Amino acid sequence: MPKRISTVFILVSFLCCYASAQERKTAEKGVRSGNPLFQGWYADPEGVVFKGRYWIYPTYSAKYEEQVFFDAFSSSDLVTWKKHPRILDTSSVKWAKRAVWAPAIVEKKGKYYLFFGANDIQNDQEKGGIGVAVSAKPEGPFKDHLGKPLIDKFHNGAQPIDQFVFKDKDGKYYMFYGGWRHCNIAQLNDDFTGFVPFADGKTFKEITPEGYVEGPFMFIKNGKYYFMWSEGGWTGPDYSVAYAIADSPMGPFKRIGKILQQDPQVATGAGHHSVVHNEKSDKWYIIYHRRPLGETNGNHRVVCIDEMQFGDDGKILPVKITFEGVKPDLLKK
Repeated sequence: MPKRISTVFILVSFLCCYASAQERKTAEKGVRSGNPLFQGWYADPEGVVFKGRYWIYPTYSAKYEEQVFFDAFSSSDLVTWKKHPRILDTSSVKWAKRAVWAPAIVEKKGKYYLFFGANDIQNDQEKGGIGVAVSAKPEGPFKDHLGKPLIDKFHNGAQPIDQFVFKDKDGKYYMFYGGWRHCNIAQLNDDFTGFVPFADGKTFKEITPEGYVEGPFMFIKNGKYYFMWSEGGWTGPDYSVAYAIADSPMGPFKRIGKILQQDPQVATGAGHHSVVHNEKSDKWYIIYHRRPLGETNGNHRVVCIDEMQFGDDGKILPVKITFEGVKPDLLKK
């Protein structure tokens, strides 16, 4: 090996070992993430794991006319977060003019697909709805995948917002979405340009559980499908998260109860969440937004994280929202 290449190799190896040692040192010190996780007004966080890092894709929480881009954040340990600014903005999505929010993201065959709501349409005559953008990297930049919305109409009374994309055990991808107290499920096609009708010919099926308002989310644990959603009003203190458990992504979903809500000593309006799981530590985390105490501005929301635990019966235990957040949890040893 030439001397110059050898020196570079040694230096890179040293830096990697140093970074790993620093991460272990942080974990050993018992440092916690703190809440909020990062500075700025953000909401509706989508948490996910890509390439050995935790990622959070939130809404930039501002007036609808200013809410025209997305930032992302990544971390190796849940404690130290790196900001990836403006991974997508409306200059790359010509039909989206205002109010882009509640991103959801999946990786498929080396590409990253970012789904989002735009324009806050109130009827079928307005232009907007749920769109999708694509990138070769989780940090973007993302470009419009279709040049038009993926869903631009109200189906079963559901406003086309708050989409979540779920990969089932058989490899099929489903979209759960809907505002205005209605939730639909639809099966995405292979290239995420449209949908595959169900066996009965329907494309959008309503699966709305009791109490549902918006913000659907799903994960699998021990073969069971946990379906979660937000209740209450997003600007009020009563915003919260409830859930159901079923044997299929189609339900039926019978509401079990709330597992995330305000604590008058900590924060109000805790809701619109996602869940991440570290398979190595087998720890589960709920990532959500909340409103600082005493804040009356509806857009003043911040992203937080707390551990989510389960009882022996598989039910989710009520989450205690904290100022401290969580301890470091490395995805890699």
